[in-house]
Amino acid sequence: MDAGLLVLRLVVGLLIAGHGVQKVSHLLGGEGLAGGTEEFRRDGFRGGRLTALAAGGSQLGAGLFLTAGLLTPLAATAAMGVMTVAATVKRPKGLWVQNDGYEYPLVLVVVSAALALTGPGRWSLDAALDLTPWPGWLVASALSAGPVSGLLTRLLLHVPGPSQEARYAPAAD
Repeated sequence: MDAGLLVLRLVVGLLIAGHGVQKVSHLLGGEGLAGGTEEFRRDGFRGGRLTALAAGGSQLGAGLFLTAGLLTPLAATAAMGVMTVAATVKRPKGLWVQNDGYEYPLVLVVVSAALALTGPGRWSLDAALDLTPWPGWLVASALSAGPVSGLLTRLLLHVPGPSQEARYAPAAD
């Protein structure tokens, strides 16, 4: 079980961290902070540059902490939060990723939740620092705080406009 949790943490954590790096730099195929800022503005979010920095930093930090298995419930909370926002952006396009849907962010939310529930395993910094098992109340809080924080972020920072609605409207025959 510990080997499986390690593989899961390494793959998912590094993917989430890489996603954050792309938001704020030219590394890993990113378009730099200007590109991340434009992406958030195009998706109808306020505070483009600050939003891109916050999202990229959250993804980078959450991903690295999940990878290391350090403060796992808190890292999972952050990962679930930013990926919930991503899922809300992609929701109008449907579930499946081939249509740029929310399938991938949903998988990352669920895997992060599963890591919060199972813990990071013996091969983690949480175990090395004798922080595990995490109390049930903390895990339960993480499971609700992650998605709720993402939905609140969407509610507070997103300004729906005709450009977003028109982009997802079906083409006229």
